[in-house]
Amino acid sequence: MVAKPLIYAQFKALESHSHCEEVKGSEMGYETLDLRHEGRVAWLTLNRPQSLNALNTVLVDEFRDFLSKLPADNNTRVVVLRGAGRAFCAGLDLKEQNRAGTSSRGNSTDPAEVSLRGQRKISEIALQMRRAPQPFIAAVHGAASGGGFAIALAADCRIAGESARFNAAFIRIGLSACDVGVSYFLPRLVGMSVASELLLTGRFINAQRALATGLVSELVPDSQLEEAARKLADDMIQTSPLGLRLTKECLMASVDAGSLEQAVFMEDRNQVLCASSGNFTEGVRAFLEKRRPRYAD
Repeated sequence: MVAKPLIYAQFKALESHSHCEEVKGSEMGYETLDLRHEGRVAWLTLNRPQSLNALNTVLVDEFRDFLSKLPADNNTRVVVLRGAGRAFCAGLDLKEQNRAGTSSRGNSTDPAEVSLRGQRKISEIALQMRRAPQPFIAAVHGAASGGGFAIALAADCRIAGESARFNAAFIRIGLSACDVGVSYFLPRLVGMSVASELLLTGRFINAQRALATGLVSELVPDSQLEEAARKLADDMIQTSPLGLRLTKECLMASVDAGSLEQAVFMEDRNQVLCASSGNFTEGVRAFLEKRRPRYAD
């Protein structure tokens, strides 16, 4: 087939789609996301189970919309991210993009320019997740491939069900395996040797090996995945709002700190900020009284 390549077609579809602001679905009116709150925890479910929650245009736009609201959302302190049906996320919806490729023939727009704009729409999801003040817990079952792998890696913590399988599927369809932040996150989690193996081959890593290499922090039966995520989120909620936010911020900065001094300076700044708030007094009092603290937002 001689036509604009698939990579151009998929990004042309993302560029041309106009996100609908009308409330249609669950808590926030999303079509491809199910959003529900339990207290201060947001449970965000990728909700295209018939397509293994593949990232189509609507899901990408809705996910970006959700992420854009988090910095101003003081009611949400933790986000649990999961997938509906049999998988976490199978990556980019290639069926949609193939249809878009057929319909886009003859368009004179520069393919490289369109591809870059579309690429950024997807890659910025990882940036938005890391910039959000709320920690993300990825509760992964089934396949987390390609873009789904990238989203799981961008989360702050990953819990795996026994069925979880991860891979950098990009390299298996003629692309680079380094996409949507994967080349940044993966070697920091599992080391260069394992990261190189997974990225250069597109091999799957199962849940047991993911736990052994540090890709995930906990492995549970699929039936216990939701409860494990709920317990982890609850432990986070028991911390002070400012302390939780600054801890995520400091962890991200320290990973790339140029020296011990830079990390310590950030830590010192955070402790002074936290100690000057009333929540520090409440935290000490709750500890001494052996009760759960009642932090103010």
